[in-house]
Amino acid sequence: MVDAEGETLGRLSSKVARLLRGKHKVNFTPHVDCGDNVIVINASKINLSGNKWQDKTYIRHTGFPGGQRSITAEQEAAKHPARIIERAVKGMLPKNKLGAELFRNLKVYADAEHNQEAQKPKTININDIK
Repeated sequence: MVDAEGETLGRLSSKVARLLRGKHKVNFTPHVDCGDNVIVINASKINLSGNKWQDKTYIRHTGFPGGQRSITAEQEAAKHPARIIERAVKGMLPKNKLGAELFRNLKVYADAEHNQEAQKPKTININDIK
C-alpha cells in the first residue's frame, strides 16, 4: 500500500511501476510477472509540478469520425482522480500481454478508504525505494 498524499505524479508513478514489474527483487525476470500487487490511496491529493494542472491534456477517441475528445488534468482530477495515476503507471509498463497482466495488479483509490483490508496490505514508503 502506497500513500500518494503530497507526492508528484512522475515520481510516484515510476516507483509504483517498478513495484508492479518486480524490478526491486533479486529474482527479477523480464518476461515473467514477478511483481507485487500495489494499492495506491489518497490519489486525489497528488501534486503536479509547474502549470501541468492546466496544460497537461488527456486525449481519447469515441470511435466515431471527429470523435477526438480532450480533457485537462484539472478536469480529470475533479471527475476521476484515480485515473491520473492509472494512466501514468500504465504508460510505464510494457505494451503487451504482460503489461496488461501487470496493470491488473494495481488498485488506485481517491481517498484513504479501500476494499483491500482483508489482504492485510503493508504500507510502503516510496522514499525508501531506489
